[in-house]
Amino acid sequence: MFHVIYEWWVAKENIDNFIDVWRKATNRIHNTVDGAKGSFMIRSCNDSNKVVTIAKWRSRYAWEKFWLDADPKEMRQMRKIGERVSVEVFEELGDETV
Repeated sequence: MFHVIYEWWVAKENIDNFIDVWRKATNRIHNTVDGAKGSFMIRSCNDSNKVVTIAKWRSRYAWEKFWLDADPKEMRQMRKIGERVSVEVFEELGDETV
């Protein structure tokens, strides 16, 4: 598995809208893009403006192909609501979650 971690800065007054747009984008991508395994979102307990979304992909190739072929309107909307601070990619070495 392959994970992409996006760090966002989202103003407090925009968080509910950001969550809604992220949920729609995640569900659309997961349901329509080969290799997309979904995503989850967390918010910092120390800085309520800091949000992290973690997307799971079958492979780096699937993620890269997705971004070569598409720029979903929902992702553009997310970038209008919040500032994407960073993107980092990780290869999964193990998973002991249930």
